[in-house]
Amino acid sequence: MSQQADTLVWGHGPSIFEVFLEPTCPFSVRTFNKLDALLAHAGEEKITVKIRLQSQPWHLYSGLIVRYILAAACESKEAAKKVMQAVADHREEFEFTDHCTGPNRDATPNQILNRLKAYSGVDASAAFDQPDLQTAIKWHCKYARQNGIHVSPTFMVNGLVQPELSSGDDIERWSSVLTG
Repeated sequence: MSQQADTLVWGHGPSIFEVFLEPTCPFSVRTFNKLDALLAHAGEEKITVKIRLQSQPWHLYSGLIVRYILAAACESKEAAKKVMQAVADHREEFEFTDHCTGPNRDATPNQILNRLKAYSGVDASAAFDQPDLQTAIKWHCKYARQNGIHVSPTFMVNGLVQPELSSGDDIERWSSVLTG
């Protein structure tokens, strides 16, 4: 296992689609669940999709979950994708009711980590425990901040924020913006 998180990049085309996602945000989940279809529709030779993790404090276990995803990325980007899919498929089991209450108030960080491992089938515990994983976490945070990203999902095309794009758009809309 690498001690460095793999980049969360799929496709190899000249048009760059960066999506800033908070894994437990329902709108980010909607976006995440469309990315494979977008790549298939537009073509991996025409677009590159880059997932940027946008931890947000009102999603109370956000930092913990982002760290686990990046820990999984130390194995591979596909392992990280499995963790993200597990969170998407079981989102409410990682979120608080109204961002402040509910059953997860009694959940410990270790219980959340165990859920991530059980649902994804990815054991990222060893990488999670490495202090140098902070480098990847800080990179995602700093990259979002330098680009003025505050909410999730946020979309960038070729380095420019696209405020008119949303998680509610169909993949044909995204594809038309990416491939002209």
